[in-house]
Amino acid sequence: MPSLKDLRNRIASVKATQKITKAMQMVAAAKLRRAQAAAEAARPYAQRMETVLANVAGGVAPGSGPELLVGNGRDETHLLLVCTGERGLAGAFNTSIVRLAREHIQQLLNAQKKVKILCVGRKGYEQLRRQYDHLMVEGAVDLRSVRTLGFENADAIGKKIIGMFEAGQFDVCTLFYSRFRSVIAQIPTAQQLIPAQIPVNDNAAPGVQAAYEAEPSQEEILATLLPRNISVQVFKALLENQASFYGSQMSAMDNATRNAGDMIRKQTTLYNRSRQAMITKELIEIISGAEAL
Repeated sequence: MPSLKDLRNRIASVKATQKITKAMQMVAAAKLRRAQAAAEAARPYAQRMETVLANVAGGVAPGSGPELLVGNGRDETHLLLVCTGERGLAGAFNTSIVRLAREHIQQLLNAQKKVKILCVGRKGYEQLRRQYDHLMVEGAVDLRSVRTLGFENADAIGKKIIGMFEAGQFDVCTLFYSRFRSVIAQIPTAQQLIPAQIPVNDNAAPGVQAAYEAEPSQEEILATLLPRNISVQVFKALLENQASFYGSQMSAMDNATRNAGDMIRKQTTLYNRSRQAMITKELIEIISGAEAL
């Protein structure tokens, strides 16, 4: 059984940890508001970009168009762009994204496909490197020095992906990130970037549809919009990841604070019982010695 000094040190240590987790929870809550607002503000633009692409692509002959839209005709090499956090202490945020990526990797390997992995975020890179180090294209894209996430960060990643595709290094690119729903719910998501997945408008009214003429041609418009769309989708994923990270960290630190409180109560009860037992033992020894005299 631990001594009273050991119990006091343990209680003091847990209280210090509780202060840290409480402070981290408050910081995550403050940052979550801004990150959530940024993620929600980016969604309409990304959705509108997809809608515009769908409308323009509808005027292109089937099977024709830029390779970013229709692909290069091959399906052998897949690039997985895995976006995770730069830091831990955020519950299952990083692990859930990596788990989804691992499942996709295993499916591709079972289908005899060639897989390449490009990570954005140190935590995802560290987890995937243990098992798939030979599939890594390069080290993780480091965003730790970025204080305010901007479109230029996503645009640099988008240009790198397009450069690899034009160099023939892969045929299909899939983006992995966590979509923010609420503080306690973040949804790991896989989204194909190349070839672009054009959403189908199921709400369109049946009957004769209006015909549109574009100037310049649809192919020229798509050649400009498609690279922009990749950067936009990556930017949306980074913002969603940022909000999901702070939401998951807020929940994790709240649970850690509660657990620390429970541990402090248990250790305090044990300390009081041990102290009472020692006092009782000393009283018994004093009384027994007095009676012996």
